[in-house]
Amino acid sequence: MKIAVASGKGGTGKTTVAVSLYHYLSTLLTCKVKLIDCDVEEPNDAIFFPELTPVSQKDAYRLIPSIDTGKCTFCRKCADWCEFNAIVLVPDARLAEIDPDLCHSCGACSAACSFDAITEGEDLLGTILFYEPETGAGLVEGKLKIGSAMQTPLIRQLKNEATETEAMLLFDAPPGTSCPVVETVSDADYVILVTEPTPFGLYDLKIMVELLRNLHKPFGLIINKAGTGKNDMENYLQKNNIPVLGQIPFSREYASKYANGDLLRNIPEETDLAFHRIIENLKPIIGR
Repeated sequence: MKIAVASGKGGTGKTTVAVSLYHYLSTLLTCKVKLIDCDVEEPNDAIFFPELTPVSQKDAYRLIPSIDTGKCTFCRKCADWCEFNAIVLVPDARLAEIDPDLCHSCGACSAACSFDAITEGEDLLGTILFYEPETGAGLVEGKLKIGSAMQTPLIRQLKNEATETEAMLLFDAPPGTSCPVVETVSDADYVILVTEPTPFGLYDLKIMVELLRNLHKPFGLIINKAGTGKNDMENYLQKNNIPVLGQIPFSREYASKYANGDLLRNIPEETDLAFHRIIENLKPIIGR
């Protein structure tokens, strides 16, 4: 089974929940769990497992086309087919270039060219790291090359590398509702949304709920920092029949442990109880 942990905004506690769920699912249930850190711009799941070291890594590439001006007739068909305006053609200057920052490696320009003027070469996206498991089935993370904006193709390759049929896959999605998030949740069997009871949290939750309903993805909600907001969140959830898997109470002690990277040791009793309840609510969903 594939479960994605997502949030409409950063700072709600998505990584806290993903790392903690990996810990509790691995220890409380008789199943292997593999944690996949898909927040490739800023992966930090591994911070909470200081005893783990990468046992292997693999460079991830994408294909970037280039245009041979000796063969190009400047017919502009490739540029017309490009949905991302990545191709610059100036016939008078014999200039034909492709901007790698705009190119999405879709291959449309290669298919459009009838003169064999376009070839594709590898361009480094980032690195995929594999960590030795402590509990569960281990941890895999992607690290985007500094300066690159192409999260989505790296997340796609990361998920392909992390596939394991015997394990439950737990995807820690990037924050927000953009293309990298859509790619992360695209093949998830269930999505766990993490929110906070604040006006900003509610606003971004509404966008995320609309996205998941458009994708026809089943989902449930975890409210982090519970007890710090107003009733607007509760009213919205009741009105829209959104299932709540659990609430994690606000705790300065727990926040301090997160800041120190010590999230999974000496967990406060009220937080530990909250995650036990969340696991109980997940059991019918994951068939355990």
